[in-house]
Amino acid sequence: MRTTIDVQLSGGILRFLYQNPIGRGVLKILTLPFLSVFCGKVLNSSISKIRIAPFVRKNQIDLSRYENIEWKSFNDFFCRKLLPEYQQCDDRKIGELVSPCDAKLSVYRIREGLIMPIKESAYTVASLIQNEALAKQFQDGYAMVFRLTVDDYHRYCYPLSGTKESDIYIKGRLHTVRPIALRSFPVFCENSRSYTLLHSDIFGQVLQMEVGALLVGRIVNHESSNTTVRAGEEKGYFEFGGSTIVLLISKDTVILDSELIENTVQGKETVVRYGEALGRAVSG
Repeated sequence: MRTTIDVQLSGGILRFLYQNPIGRGVLKILTLPFLSVFCGKVLNSSISKIRIAPFVRKNQIDLSRYENIEWKSFNDFFCRKLLPEYQQCDDRKIGELVSPCDAKLSVYRIREGLIMPIKESAYTVASLIQNEALAKQFQDGYAMVFRLTVDDYHRYCYPLSGTKESDIYIKGRLHTVRPIALRSFPVFCENSRSYTLLHSDIFGQVLQMEVGALLVGRIVNHESSNTTVRAGEEKGYFEFGGSTIVLLISKDTVILDSELIENTVQGKETVVRYGEALGRAVSG
């Protein structure tokens, strides 16, 4: 039996920023580029280390799972590395699809009109990747949405072994919409995001996307000329700010743990860990 949590509604401050006309005005100011740059510099400075201890206490983070080093800044701490024994991937999982991160997972069948709630906004598959033709290639497959919270490990890996294409970056933006549109779902913001296509003989084509925070979160993908990747190999990390990873899985290629799908239907997210097996290849 996997651990689950009920899907959480946004807190008061988030509802104000995203669902109130005045709040959206404040949000536009908060998302000005110079403020994000300034916040990033502060979090990368040595003085930001004073935030580490209270952050650990408030979020009850077990530091015994991580490398014991002296962090240079809050962002250095936020991007901390797990000890090897807590990274679950190994070569025996060649036929398994593994979790790319520590997160709370929701799984959706990709049907016509599917709308996924991601980071205080809502996306269709096509709007998420801004490519209608590519989106159609995942029709009737699965969308796996991994929601990372501040207490999670913020490094992420490849979920399978195979080859990868170059990363494609999509810049986030704010939209001005009438408040009435929010009665269905918020559509006025898009977060910055980056995706790459993965190719495998046993998993077919899989799209892996990292979604950053609208305010100060930053996606840092490792650059490499090597197009061959391995399940569990670190792909990158998020600096401070909210973050989400999305996997789009092609139709009839993966048999997912049925509990993951059932939990989503029941309005629950499943707690998963970096490198944990979530399914296996149909041809595996």
